[in-house]
Amino acid sequence: MDRRPSLCRAALALVVLLGTTAVSGQDEVPFITTPDQVTLAMLELAGVTAADRLVDLGSGDGRIVITAARRFGARGLGVEIVPALVQESRASARAAGVQARVEFREQDLFATDLAGATVVTMYLLPAVNLQLRPRLLALPPGTRIVSHDWDLGDWKPDRSVTIEVPEKAVGREKRSNVHLWRVPALVHGLWCAPAAGLEVTQRFQHFSASLSVPGSAAPLAVVDGRIDGRRLEAAGTQAVSFELDGDRLRLVPGAGGAVSPWPAAAAFTRAVDGRCPA
Repeated sequence: MDRRPSLCRAALALVVLLGTTAVSGQDEVPFITTPDQVTLAMLELAGVTAADRLVDLGSGDGRIVITAARRFGARGLGVEIVPALVQESRASARAAGVQARVEFREQDLFATDLAGATVVTMYLLPAVNLQLRPRLLALPPGTRIVSHDWDLGDWKPDRSVTIEVPEKAVGREKRSNVHLWRVPALVHGLWCAPAAGLEVTQRFQHFSASLSVPGSAAPLAVVDGRIDGRRLEAAGTQAVSFELDGDRLRLVPGAGGAVSPWPAAAAFTRAVDGRCPA
């Protein structure tokens, strides 16, 4: 069942309460100030540093982008569709002395180019998060996504924290949930090495990998684990992991070296048309 109409009604009720809104796509997204302690928690959870470029989708008064630049030295872009909020953000950046490292655009967040972002932050509605999810999953592996309160459906966070917020303006519970995702490498499918094949089944950051050789009736090994950026870490007794390196998936043995039947070193390439060369 499509829940967008009820979400829009809820958003419009918040607009009546708070007096301003940003329009993004087909959903009304109210501007609700992110408390300072939540802003800091979002940036700390993402591990923001001076090496990062942060994009805040629906940046409101610009505090997330400005705090990232002022406290952590990051570069940042805030996109917001309400002109007065964009002007306020630019003035706040000048007052904080970070105008050289930040930019604020009056722009629909769905029209925003996310290329080059290492961190994406957002405080949007659930339906908007789900509309954005395909674009977020297509970002380079390891890109960090941080959302205030709302999740990304069945793409479960890698980590969540709860912050007490006595002054929170919306909701009965005076606390905020902050969620972090690291975009996983897209590795689903068959990968090929000389005389061996690796079938990877992926569900967001979880994977299962099955090693087989031609003529074998059963897999030589099956491992399960999690994907952290470009790294696939197998759980259980077989201390192996994989690293996506360009178009190759490299086997990385554990500290004890190779574990039978895994070879000491192997590099798998993605199958063409679902088949490995004979």
